[in-house]
Amino acid sequence: MATSVRRTTLTLPTAPVGPDNPLPALRPLDEVHRVDDRTRTTLPTDMARQVAYAPLRSVLPVRLRDGYGRDRAPAALDAIVLENGRLRATVLPGLGGRVHSLVHKPAGRELLYRNPVLQPADFALNGAWFSGGIEWNIGATGHTTLSCSPLHAARVPAPDAAEGGAMVRLWEWERLRDLPFQVDLWLPADSAFLYVGVRIRNPHHLPAPVYWWSNIAVPEDEHTRVLAPADDAWHFGYARTLGKVPVPEWDGADRTYPLRGDYPADYFYEVPDGARRWIASLDADGGGLVQTSTDLLRGRKLFVWGAGPGGRRWQQWLTEPGTGGYAEIQAGLARTQLEHIPLEAGEEFAWLEAYGPLTADPAAVHGADWGAARRETEARLEAALPRDEVDAAYAAWRPYADAEPAERLATGSGWGALEIERGGFQLPGTPFDPDTLGEEQEPWRRLLRTGALPDWEPGPSRADPGASVVAPAWRDLLEAAPSTAAAEYHLGVAQWHAGDRAQAERSWERSLRCAETPWTLRCLAVADTASGHAARAAERLLRAVRLLLTSAAAPEPEAPRSPKRRERERERSGSGDGRGAAGGRWAGAAVSVAAPPVATDPLDPLALETAEAALGREAILALLAAARADDARAVLDALRPAIRARGRFRLLRAQVLLAQGDALAARAVFDEGFEVCDLREGDEALSDTWYAIVERLATGTQDPLTEEARARTHADHPLPAHYEFRMRPA
Repeated sequence: MATSVRRTTLTLPTAPVGPDNPLPALRPLDEVHRVDDRTRTTLPTDMARQVAYAPLRSVLPVRLRDGYGRDRAPAALDAIVLENGRLRATVLPGLGGRVHSLVHKPAGRELLYRNPVLQPADFALNGAWFSGGIEWNIGATGHTTLSCSPLHAARVPAPDAAEGGAMVRLWEWERLRDLPFQVDLWLPADSAFLYVGVRIRNPHHLPAPVYWWSNIAVPEDEHTRVLAPADDAWHFGYARTLGKVPVPEWDGADRTYPLRGDYPADYFYEVPDGARRWIASLDADGGGLVQTSTDLLRGRKLFVWGAGPGGRRWQQWLTEPGTGGYAEIQAGLARTQLEHIPLEAGEEFAWLEAYGPLTADPAAVHGADWGAARRETEARLEAALPRDEVDAAYAAWRPYADAEPAERLATGSGWGALEIERGGFQLPGTPFDPDTLGEEQEPWRRLLRTGALPDWEPGPSRADPGASVVAPAWRDLLEAAPSTAAAEYHLGVAQWHAGDRAQAERSWERSLRCAETPWTLRCLAVADTASGHAARAAERLLRAVRLLLTSAAAPEPEAPRSPKRRERERERSGSGDGRGAAGGRWAGAAVSVAAPPVATDPLDPLALETAEAALGREAILALLAAARADDARAVLDALRPAIRARGRFRLLRAQVLLAQGDALAARAVFDEGFEVCDLREGDEALSDTWYAIVERLATGTQDPLTEEARARTHADHPLPAHYEFRMRPA
């Protein structure tokens, strides 16, 4: 059967990703894959250097995606199918180019863990992510910010084009590192392996840090074994330790079986130099999926959820009841996912991967002799797909990596086209066409063409300040642009990203002198928090919430005010010198906050609700940190009912009630039940809040318990199972 490429739709129960958070991501999300300086000193020199190389300060300029819920309904998703007589691959270009399914047709077997639902959860660097299939993680340590974003896709000639072969090319401009990349997928006629050619290019004049891990979700049960050509692995647990352990046996269990451990963990295999790069997941009968590659993709990893309650709860959270579990086998450019690798100016990284079915002797695969199990698996791989054939396929693909698309299949973002317009880069094979530019990019095109960034309009800017760009060339343009509220705000964001916090604060102060906005007040509040001024941060955020609620309820813009009048108002509000709104008091009786806005604003009501939730959440947390529980309660009560009903804000209510001294009411919130849809991977806020409540109820005071009393209280009042998401020993 000749290979075919076709477009189709895939219908899945889907919880929509929802709108992006309008607040710039000045704070880094709590990416769990970090180690401290003491641990770095124990690592090999090259690994320690790459672990320390160019860590992210934030996910700027990318926006956070936390607007999803858990209500699922059938939705038609754009899909691309590649098929020959032996394999059928289904790709979702609108969701990071995820390979949703890979079916071995002769056996009728799904080789991947195919999630029957699309349920976002807070695992990506910028939030929304979903489990299942094969994902392409680029940018920085963690799941890519493109997990739930569209990629460009097109049909392009394949190395067997003379016989009618075609590839599917996926490409985008990765904004964390400002680099274009492409993923070419093709099925040679009658091949049992899906080939994937990957290329990352650095078109700039300076080296750039690069991260890549191909992440493959595979089904797991108690008989699943993961094999790789290694006798050692670097173990990373959610206690944030990294150390070398033997493979397969460690700490009393064979860790190549994903369910023979209680807690989530990573095992980065130490594949010897010169050894073939591969990893396989095989079942009780010795069958399953194997991944192999050219040598540049050196790393191999096993991720397990473990058999404990936290890992099992997360697996249930990511899918629907009755779905089996999964593990992840992965392949990356470095030995571990804590590392980044420099890509020199004008250079590229390119390699080839192959994915397909594998069957090996189950007695050898599951035998006690690890060396024999590995040799059997690698011998079967060599028989199915010789190493030389992978190298030859890579060489055959390289001339086609520059082939221009023949037919557009899907459209990604306009950010790549904006960078092409600014930098004039020549990127054969990955066109970022001007017709992909959209509303988000338009202000920045105006800056390029006129030297001035359009100022905020009275209407839409009340719900969204607009997306920022932060690369050095854009920062230079902003520094030369006329000073307006919008230009100074975005300049401050770019300066913050560059690590120049003092200049960022000065830019934001200039933005406030042009116009007082919730967005700039919030940026200054983040800066206050970073410098240890919790009280001032709380006051600024309180003022920001007031401004937002007031502007939403009264859509007509104010008449222009003189600079002196604006300065006097800032001093009264506390946004200038840090004094509080009520006579300079940082604490005391609850302040007055505007009532929830009525639905008369002509602006997008969803955008307003998104902004209100984002600012309200940060304000409540800041007020709690400043010991202003009554004011936190006032902000919470002022938010619209739809926001207060969200699980995240139910948790905040419990925390506010506890801070106000009403532990019984806080316990009632937990007893009523709620779900925090955007609970972050590794976040222990649920368990921490629960145990703080039960400890307060046990003592009736804020006095600390003895260790013995604390242990007894925790045993008498265990965390309810539906709140158990802890990924490490308690």
